[in-house]
Amino acid sequence: MSEKRRIVVKVGSNVLTRDDGKPNVTNMSALVDQIAAIMMMGHEVILVSSGAVACGRGAVKPMRQLDSVEQRQLFSSVGQIKLINLYNELFGEYGYVVGQVLTQKENFSSRTSYLNQRACMQTMLENGVIPIVNENDTASLTELMFTDNDELSGLIAAMMDANTLVILSNVDGIYDGAPSDPASKLIRCVPTGKDLSEFVVAAKSGFGRGGMGTKCGIARKLSEEGVTVIIAKGDRPNVLVDLITKPDETPHTLFEPRPEPMSNIKRWIAHSDSFAKGIIRVDDNAAKALRSDKAVSLLPIGVTAIDGEWEEGDIVSILCGDGDSVGIGRVSVSSAELSEMMGKKGQKPVIHYDYLFID
Repeated sequence: MSEKRRIVVKVGSNVLTRDDGKPNVTNMSALVDQIAAIMMMGHEVILVSSGAVACGRGAVKPMRQLDSVEQRQLFSSVGQIKLINLYNELFGEYGYVVGQVLTQKENFSSRTSYLNQRACMQTMLENGVIPIVNENDTASLTELMFTDNDELSGLIAAMMDANTLVILSNVDGIYDGAPSDPASKLIRCVPTGKDLSEFVVAAKSGFGRGGMGTKCGIARKLSEEGVTVIIAKGDRPNVLVDLITKPDETPHTLFEPRPEPMSNIKRWIAHSDSFAKGIIRVDDNAAKALRSDKAVSLLPIGVTAIDGEWEEGDIVSILCGDGDSVGIGRVSVSSAELSEMMGKKGQKPVIHYDYLFID
C-alpha cells in the first residue's frame, strides 16, 4: 500500500470496548494516532466505528427494564454524542476535522439515496474532513438493520470506490483451525473466489453483533469487486501503520482483489441482495451463460418463472433450476412485462450485463 490510497478502516465493539462494557479510550487514542499517521503519508481514510452503545451504557441508568432494542436506542442516542466528541477531541490534537455520518440500511436501497450519500462523503473527503460512519441505531428497525458494522463497512468501501478495507478484529486474521489452538496457522493470503467456510466458526465475538463468518463473506464479495480486504488484530500496537510500512512482518489475512475493479453501479448492485423485490428463475443454459467469462445479458428466452412484483429499475434476484443463486441485477422491464416476454426469442434484455452481478 505504498501508493496513495483511499482506505476504509472498520473498528468493532470488541476493540473499542473494555471487558466491563465501557469505552476503551486507550485503544481509541491509539487508533486515532495511527489514522493520523496514515493520513500524513497522503492516504485518505474513512472510519467506520462502533462504540456508541458502549459510550452510552455508563452515562444513563434506565428507569425500568428495557428490551434489547430499547437499550440499543437509548444507549446509542446518548453514546453517539460522546463517541463523536471523543473522536473530535483526539483527531483535533493533530489538526484534523471529523464529520459524523449516521446511516441506515434503507439508505442503500435507492440508487438516488445511495448517490446522495456518496456525494456527501466525497465532499467531506475533498475538504479534508474525516468521515466517521456508524449505523443510526435510534431509527433502524431490527429487520432492516445491518448484520453488523462489517456489512456497513463493505457497503461504504464499495460506495466510495475505496482501494482497501481494513477490518480490525480481536484476532490476527483467518486461521486454518481454532485461533486458540497453537497448532493453527494464520492464512496470510486468500486468492479471489476461494471458499474459507471450512475454517470459519459461525460465532459472535465480545460485544459485537457479527463474527468471522460475516467478515469473510464481506471480504470475498469486495475482493470480487476489486477491493483489497485485510483482517487484522485491532489492539496490536501500531497495526495500521505497520500494514502499510512493513506488511510482511505484520500478522494479517489479505483477500486479493480481482485485477479489474467493477463499476460503481455494479458494486451497488452487488450489495443490494437484501433489497430485491422479486425472483427471476432461469434455465440451465441461461445460468451457464451468465456464469461464463463472457459479458452476457439475461434474455427473456432463458427465463422459466418469476416470483414477486416489481417495476423497471428495481433489484431482483436470479436463481437457477435447483434454487441456487446465480446473481442479482437491476431489471429493465417490470414483472408484468416479463410475464409476457419470458421464454420468447427476439426480445430486449431483462437485465443488461452492465447492471448484473454474478455470485
